Amino acid sequence: MAISKQARLLDQRSSQYHIERYNSFVQINKPVPDFSLPDLDGNLHHLGDYRGRIVIVNFWSCECPHSERTDRAIMAMSAQWREDVVVLSVAANRSESNQSVAEAAKTRRLPIVLRDAEQVAADLFSAQTTPHVFVMDRGGILRYRGAVDDVTFRQRKPARFFLDEAVESLLDGRLPALTETPAYGCAIVREAVE
Repeated sequence: MAISKQARLLDQRSSQYHIERYNSFVQINKPVPDFSLPDLDGNLHHLGDYRGRIVIVNFWSCECPHSERTDRAIMAMSAQWREDVVVLSVAANRSESNQSVAEAAKTRRLPIVLRDAEQVAADLFSAQTTPHVFVMDRGGILRYRGAVDDVTFRQRKPARFFLDEAVESLLDGRLPALTETPAYGCAIVREAVE
């Protein structure tokens, strides 16, 4: 009897550790909880405001070369998707000033950049890198999370665009064949650098 109690306690601790490490709030094929963040002008954006459109939440950095590289690809793809898809770039690095974020957003012609200074959305999604993308269908269901493309330390030029594949599938009324890839880029800075 004492062994089964210990086993149950161990299972509970393992379960709690799993939930803390791997966020249970945002899972593939499940609805994403609503959240709100301010844009660079201080206007509040709610995820739920974009229902009816495919939404890409892109954890982004003005200093990360991987974000800069993928911004060009995302903006090119976005032009072909038009109004069916909205890209929400989320600046979650505590080390980046509002001014540097605003300058990079303007230079890269990013339509919507949201500030996540307290990393509420980054924690909700368990975002680890910039870029790290999350794609929701028109009903707010998470259908893809991970990398924009297949660039890694060993492969410097993209040969496959995972984000485009996921969005095109949803636009065609199909679920993406690939739902998750490891994100590749710069780590999200969770502590302010002094």
